[in-house]
Amino acid sequence: MIRRLGLALGLLALSVPAGAKSVLFIGNSFTFGAGSPVQRFHPERVHDLGGDRIGGVPALFKTFADQLKLDWQVSLETSPGKDLVWHFENRAAVLTRPWDVVLLQGYSTLDKDRPGDPARHLAGAQSLTGLAIAANPNVRVLLVATWSRADLVWQPGARWSGKPITRMADDLQAASCDAIAAVPAIAATVPVGLAWNRAFDRQLADPNPFDGIKPGQINLWAADSYHGSTEGYYLEALVAFGAVTRIDPRRLGRHESAARELGIKPAIVAALQRIAAQQLRQKICH
Repeated sequence: MIRRLGLALGLLALSVPAGAKSVLFIGNSFTFGAGSPVQRFHPERVHDLGGDRIGGVPALFKTFADQLKLDWQVSLETSPGKDLVWHFENRAAVLTRPWDVVLLQGYSTLDKDRPGDPARHLAGAQSLTGLAIAANPNVRVLLVATWSRADLVWQPGARWSGKPITRMADDLQAASCDAIAAVPAIAATVPVGLAWNRAFDRQLADPNPFDGIKPGQINLWAADSYHGSTEGYYLEALVAFGAVTRIDPRRLGRHESAARELGIKPAIVAALQRIAAQQLRQKICH
């Protein structure tokens, strides 16, 4: 009963003022910021369709938008450990609204039972895209490509064990590009994993948390070497913000308020904004 009431209240709160744009984030723990303070970052700034009082990456997006005086109404629908097919099969009723932009973030390995297999990820993306278009033919659907999991690279027995740390993110990005080729209605990808790879390449972030973090570098993963750290989710939010608004994230500046509240140092903020801006300039899917 309480959960149903939360869902109903969330829907009532979603009246979008004239002139405002609406964006919906669909995803799991990688969207809601598990493993870091980002999960509970200002939930009052966004509409959580699940009634869980989560802020997450969507609340960072909203905070960025407000600072630049952009009128975005931000909503999220998330559930831990779920893929895109699950959201379509279980949450279609609350997702069916005329959104301006929808971001789809799937399971971290594409398929929980068959890591690296893109078939189920593609099916979920296609179904949710169809749902969004049915409600608003002019919707922009973006497909998020997430990061390499250190626990599946640096530890034995996993699909990406022993491969370069960048390989898993590259594979996830390739699957997203294949989805765009198969479903032209998906406008673009949100290349979060490639931005993480760029941070490794620029030696801003340490690629291996299991042998200690090098002085002067940051750890983009949480303590479980699976989810994102505060800095990892901040980079995700910057890339999402740039992809949705088409605004250079560096416009937010090194003293951006969300980073200040989360305790990210200004020099790191500037570096993460630069990484996001550089990645967003790259043409990925051909």
